[in-house]
Parts: sequence; C-alpha cells; structure tokens
Amino acid sequence: MLRKFPVFLPLARMLSLALLLTLALHFTVQHAEAAQPAQNIMAAQPAQSAHVAQSVDLKDMVFDPGPLKPVDSTLKVRPGQQAPDFALPGLLGENLGRQTLRLSDYRGKKNVMLSFIPAAFTPVCSDQWPGYNHARELFDARDTVILGLSVDNLPSLYAWVREMKGVWFPVLTDFWPHGEVAKTYGVLRTNGTSERAIVIIDKKGVVRFAQAFNVNTRPDLGLIMQELDKLK
Repeated sequence: MLRKFPVFLPLARMLSLALLLTLALHFTVQHAEAAQPAQNIMAAQPAQSAHVAQSVDLKDMVFDPGPLKPVDSTLKVRPGQQAPDFALPGLLGENLGRQTLRLSDYRGKKNVMLSFIPAAFTPVCSDQWPGYNHARELFDARDTVILGLSVDNLPSLYAWVREMKGVWFPVLTDFWPHGEVAKTYGVLRTNGTSERAIVIIDKKGVVRFAQAFNVNTRPDLGLIMQELDKLK
C-alpha cells in the first residue's frame, strides 16, 4: 500500500517517532516517581544521624537513682592506723591505658586521697570527679594524688570517663572480687555499691582522715583541703 502511495511514508515515520517519544516520556516519569521514596530516605538520614549524635551527650546517659540512704555502712579504718594495702586494675592518662596500681607504690612519694564513689553514670558522681579537674593545682600544691575507686567494671568506667572528657587521676575498679577494697575500708553499702567516702593517707601510709559523706551530695572540697593542710 505504501509502495502505491509514497506520500504516506513520511507520515508513517512521523507517527512512529511520536510513539517512541511518548514511550520514552512515560518511562522517564515512572522512573522519577520510583526514585522519589529513595531520595526521601536519603534526605532523612542526616537528621537521623544528628539525633543519634545528640543522644550520646553525658547528661542524656546519666541515671538518677533518686534520694538514697545517706550512709549505709560502718567505717573500719581510723586515723592513726596503717592503711590497708591493695592492688587494683585501673585507667591512667589521657589514653586511659590499663594498668594495675598498688597503694603502697606511693609510700614515701605522695600523700594519697582515696575517693570512693557509688556508681558511674550517676548525677553526683558525674559532677564530683570532673570537679577535681578544676582543683588539680590545689592537690598538686599539697603533694597529693587522688585514686578514684568504684565497684563498676572496667569497661563501664572507661566509657564513663571518656564521656566526662577525662580526669587527671587514676580510676580504679573494685569490681572483682566485688567491692573487696570497699569492704576492707568499711564503705561497702548493702546494695553492693560504695559509699561516697574520702580517705586521706600520708606518705608513711598512715590514715590521717576518713569519712563517709552523705551519698546524695558532693564532699566539701574546703574540708578536704583543711585535712590535707594538716599533713604539711
């Protein structure tokens, strides 16, 4: 038929071209609609990542146990007694390297303040130890090192200290045998945590001050400095 009427040949080609363009346009629209959900998911990812980053702030990780019995143990050490020796694994330095420390290693070198705390990731503890960062010069001037002790395990202490942006003193774990050092010093509470206690030991290894403070509040830094001044 087309051979008899060559005039229809260009028209047929035009119709074929129009059909191809229509199909191509239809395919493009479908492809764009199918890709839209994926684009929406990708667009939502930055907001989700920002939410995750925000959720790891220390204030969001702190657990508040509420008011606790102020003191729940009886001290077993008294001023004038030789401080019971111990060796515990701990975290030291900016890199929080693991090392076992012995109390007697400081004998003849430094005064020692043992700072027992109840638990990592709790409000008062997360305020007390970073506060000693601001008071470091006061301890240095009195030739005193702090040893922080907690019955938390080492991984928990590692995560907590990192979230607090570090502390300048060693952090020791009294996790296992559970609370053995706290029990020896008479600061292990009935719930298995430590008291909020301060024990000051002079360079001869003798206890010069020991007190279990109200577990719900920070120990008075002024009182601590007064007791350290007595060692001069």
